[in-house]
Amino acid sequence: MSANTIPETSFEADARSIHSDGEHVTPGVIAIGVVIGRTSEFFDFFVYAIASVLVFPTLVFPYVDRLQGTLYSFAVFALAFIARPIGSIIFIAVDRAYGRSVKLTMSLFLLGTSTVAMGFIPSYDSVGNWSVAILALLRIGQGVALGGAWDGLASLLSLNAPEKHRGWYAMLPQLGAPIGLLVASGLFAFFVAALPTEDFFAWGWRYPFFVAFAINVVALFARLRLVVTPEFEDMYAKRELEPAPVVETVQSQWKAIWLGSFVPLASFALFHMVTVFPLSWVVLFTRESAGRFLVVEVIGAIIGIGAMLVSGLLADRFGRRTMLGTIAVLIALFAIAAPSLLDGGETGERLFMGIGFVLFGLSFGQSSGAIASSLSPQHRYTGSALTTDLAWLFGAGFAPLAALLLTSKLGLAASGAYLFSGAVFTLIALGLNKQLAKRDIAR
Repeated sequence: MSANTIPETSFEADARSIHSDGEHVTPGVIAIGVVIGRTSEFFDFFVYAIASVLVFPTLVFPYVDRLQGTLYSFAVFALAFIARPIGSIIFIAVDRAYGRSVKLTMSLFLLGTSTVAMGFIPSYDSVGNWSVAILALLRIGQGVALGGAWDGLASLLSLNAPEKHRGWYAMLPQLGAPIGLLVASGLFAFFVAALPTEDFFAWGWRYPFFVAFAINVVALFARLRLVVTPEFEDMYAKRELEPAPVVETVQSQWKAIWLGSFVPLASFALFHMVTVFPLSWVVLFTRESAGRFLVVEVIGAIIGIGAMLVSGLLADRFGRRTMLGTIAVLIALFAIAAPSLLDGGETGERLFMGIGFVLFGLSFGQSSGAIASSLSPQHRYTGSALTTDLAWLFGAGFAPLAALLLTSKLGLAASGAYLFSGAVFTLIALGLNKQLAKRDIAR
C-alpha cells in the first residue's frame, strides 16, 4: 500500500490546514517545531533518569540495599537504548507503508503512554517481581517509541538553513536536552521540597510522569505541522528525506553510520556524567539533599543552554569537526580533574557542574549530524536515524550503570577514566572520518 493513498489523520489534517494559504515556513519556524519535539523526548528521558535514582530503588527494588537498587534501575535504564534501533527498524517500515504522519503519531503516543504509565507502577511490596517486569516493559516501550520518533526535521532544518549559519541551525534541535532537563529537574525539585518523604513516595513522584503526556501531544502537533509542509514533502518526493530500506542503507552506508555513531561519544558520555551520575553520587555517597542538587541541575541546564548557543556561533566560524575535536580534548582534560572536583565539597561540586555543563553545551550542541553530510541523499533519512540510535547506545545507554558500578568498586577516579575513554573514541572517529572523506574525494 502506498503512503499516498492513506487517509489523513485528524492531527495531520489540522496541521495541513495551517499551510492552506500556500505560505512556506521559514527556518525559524522549523527550528521552533524541532526544539519542541526534542524537548518532549528529553523530558521523558530525564523523568525516568531522575526517578531511577530517587524513586525506583525504594519502590521497585526494596529487597536490596540502596546502591544495588540504583544499579538495577540503571540496568533497566539501558533497555531503552537497546530497544531504540529496533524501534527505528519497525517504524521505518511503518513510514514506508503508511506515511510519516502515521508513524509519528503512533511513536509519540507510544512514548507518552509508556512514560505516563510509569506513574502508575505498583510497588514491589504490592505485586512482587511484576513491578520489575512492568517497569522494564515500559522502559522498552520508551526506547521503541524514541526510535520511531525520528522525523527528519533536523535534516529539514539543516537543508533549509543559510549556508553561513549551518552550525547555528544544527545546534537548535539539541536545545531540547537542557530544556527537558530543566523542566524535569524543576518538577522533581518542587515535589521533593514541598512534600513529606512519605507523601513523595506515595504519590508525589508520579506527577512529573503525568505531565509527559500533555507535552507529547503538543510536540506531536508541532511536528506534524512541519512534516506536511511543502518543503518537507518536496524533499520527501526527491528522496532526500525518504525512508530507504534498512538493509540497503546499512550495506551502502555502513562506514558513515559506524563512524557517525562514535563521533559524539565524548559528548554523550559527558551528558550522563553531569546529569544522571552525579545525582546518584550525591544521593548514595553524600549527606546532601536530593532537592538541593536538583536545583543545581536546573542551574546547570541554564548554563548548558547558554553554552549551546555559543557552540552555534563557534561552529560557523571554525567548523563543526574542528570544534568537536577541540572540545573532545577539553573533555579528556576535564575527565582527569572531574573526580577530585565532585569529591571536593560544595565548592568542588559547583566547579564540576559549571565546567561540565559548559563543555556539555559546547559539545552536545554540535554532536548531532556531524557525519550526516557523509550519507548519500537517498539514504540520509534512514542512515541518520540508525546513526543516532547507535550513538546513544554506545555513548549513553550504559553510562550511568558503568560509571556508578566503577565508582562503587574502584572509586571516583574510575568514572573519570570512563569519560576519558569516550573522548579518545571521539578523536579517533573524527580522524578516521577525515581520512575517509579525503579518500572518497580522491576517487
